[in-house]
Amino acid sequence: MTADDSFGRLDDDDYPAYTMGRAAEMLNTTQGFLRAIGEARLITPLRSAGGHRRYSRYQLRIAARARELVDGGTPIEAACRIVILEDQLEEAQRINAENQRDTEPPGMPTSA
Repeated sequence: MTADDSFGRLDDDDYPAYTMGRAAEMLNTTQGFLRAIGEARLITPLRSAGGHRRYSRYQLRIAARARELVDGGTPIEAACRIVILEDQLEEAQRINAENQRDTEPPGMPTSA
């Protein structure tokens, strides 16, 4: 991958552009927190050629939501489970809305 390819992927939510240190800084948390949510299998960062963790923007949003719950007093394992369920629900709702649009006869008003 060339530098030009890398710059083009920075808009990709799934591109692992952030180091652990930068991710922790952006989330105003510790690297230990990122390791803990990784151990709880909330997110699995990709590894660089040198073995360093790299995080995507999508993973940072997930981590930020977990951090919000933990800051509110939720144990980390429970926070991770809640975030996983929220993410699954959002995906199911998206799929349901797509399926609903696909099955509506032409000319029917869509429900909001």
